[in-house]
Amino acid sequence: MTSFRGTELAQRGVAPDCVQTIELVRDILARVGDKWTLLTITVLASGPLRFTALHEQVDGISQRMLSQTMRALTRDGLVTRTAYAEVPPRVEYALTPLGRSLSEAVDGLVHWVRDHQGDIVRNRDEFDQPAAAKTATPHQV
Repeated sequence: MTSFRGTELAQRGVAPDCVQTIELVRDILARVGDKWTLLTITVLASGPLRFTALHEQVDGISQRMLSQTMRALTRDGLVTRTAYAEVPPRVEYALTPLGRSLSEAVDGLVHWVRDHQGDIVRNRDEFDQPAAAKTATPHQV
């Protein structure tokens, strides 16, 4: 299904395969940009977990939001859901190879933030200074 933005890109002459890629990139960035997705993937990187254990380790997430997140990750093929025919029933979630590759990419981003956090904090502090303080000291744009 093509979105309104996809239709607009197609009308401007963007090739259909490029439109599809652009839409998928936007969708995946929205998914990865969701804090629950990142936290869940990070927790699952250590190995399979049952829903309750996962819920306990993803601080602040509601059961409903965790359920929605797991469903979306399963749909995208990033997580597997394995139900065991036991009494009581047991369900485990684990990263797929695709999910592991995303976890590695997220780790790269986390390392980048760690390497540059001093610069980022300093830039934010400088930006957030009152206007009077900014005019008193020259800064680069």
